[in-house]
Amino acid sequence: MFEEKAECNNLSDLLSQLTGAIEQYQRFEHPDAMSTVDSWKAALSGSVPSTGIGAEQVIGEIGQHVMPNGSQIAKPGCTSYITTAATDMGSIATLAGIVASPQRIGMTAFNHLEGVALNWLAEMFDLPTGMQGVFSSGGSTANLIGLGAARQSAFEQVGLDPANDGVQRACKVYATEHSHHTVHRAVAVLGMGRNAMVHVPVDNMMRLSPTALKGLLLEDKKSDALPVAIVANAGSTNTGSIDPLQEIGEIAREHNIWFHVDGAYGLPGTLDPQVHDLYKGLALADSITVDAHKWLGAPVGVGATFVRDVQAQYKTFNQGEAAYIETTTVQNEHVENSMDAIGFPYHDLGVELSAPARGAIVWALIREIGVEGVKARICRHNGMARRVADLVKSEPNLELALEPTLSVCCFRYVHENVSDLNELNKKIHRQLMKNGVNIPSTTMVDSKLVIRPCFLGARTDWHHADDLVNEVLEIGRELISQEK
Repeated sequence: MFEEKAECNNLSDLLSQLTGAIEQYQRFEHPDAMSTVDSWKAALSGSVPSTGIGAEQVIGEIGQHVMPNGSQIAKPGCTSYITTAATDMGSIATLAGIVASPQRIGMTAFNHLEGVALNWLAEMFDLPTGMQGVFSSGGSTANLIGLGAARQSAFEQVGLDPANDGVQRACKVYATEHSHHTVHRAVAVLGMGRNAMVHVPVDNMMRLSPTALKGLLLEDKKSDALPVAIVANAGSTNTGSIDPLQEIGEIAREHNIWFHVDGAYGLPGTLDPQVHDLYKGLALADSITVDAHKWLGAPVGVGATFVRDVQAQYKTFNQGEAAYIETTTVQNEHVENSMDAIGFPYHDLGVELSAPARGAIVWALIREIGVEGVKARICRHNGMARRVADLVKSEPNLELALEPTLSVCCFRYVHENVSDLNELNKKIHRQLMKNGVNIPSTTMVDSKLVIRPCFLGARTDWHHADDLVNEVLEIGRELISQEK
């Protein structure tokens, strides 16, 4: 019954109803989901319904029980994680793709925009010419793609084909402990094993030490292990540090090792004139990643990998022919219908065949505000981290753990009468979370537990930097007074 009713619903009325719920949510006046957890769980749970309630009532329940109890990540004051809420344009472009392009295949505008958006990213971030890009679900898959191509290239240099014959000897992948754990997982998934990871020491700014890297490479020449890749951070998720890309790239070239740059979070930082020179070594990279669902404001699920050796990438990830596809499609010169051809074979350059139209999202985001708009956002957020650092330095009860490079700033509350500062800062953070206004994360820097805001969301503005520092001071003073 309600299947037929759904077909008759006025789409504009349903969208208007949903828009009202979204607008209400974006006022960010609702309490945290845990404050009413029993209520909304009871409303949303139960046995599978035998009959439907119709689209209008479903949207009503979404607006009443689901959206108000969604994630805190969307709040402008939430600086905990590297992912953030999508901008309005990111949401709209996603909806357009879901409706009009369920797959990225075909000779369609959506498929065309995959290439356009990848080219725009490469141009905007000044990536090496000739790199082939491919969209994926995010940094996890993006790193897997880059390191998969690296594995293929390294083994082919010694006459082996890991894509066809598997990994046949021990491997080494060099990175710091501040490399994202998706790198470790990619190395495991690619059959090289987590023990293939070699952790390179860092300097006092949490950056990979080129001197230490050289020593490790020379030492490992005595073993039979195959060096597959050197992984550098163009903005670590932990502290925002940028490894010395130029020096690392030159070492990689000298030793003929694949140079992979993880820029999932930090690559857009190259648009900030104050740190632009730190990205100089990108020109030496063999593969580079970036996530549009971070600084660019796409919804979660939009990452990109750029690879110099596309043949190594293709040999690693091509899926082979499928009869139902090969017999249905025609050569490009005979295309008369958008379904006559697959379009550019992105499915042979990564792990996904079925994939949404991510390029249209990135195209729309850049088209809306342009490079200057993206640059302004990045400069604002990096400036906010520097603003926090300046405020911390001016307060005797605050201590800066590390000078910020990008939009992450690590600091802590200190007091002469407190012996366990880690425990004190843990309590401060728990109270911040309970208050639910300014919501940073914590991390460890040189055995110190520190408060770690990462300014990233498009709706996060200058006052959020001041608000966070002021609340930390207020909570810290209150806790100290209670202990007296």
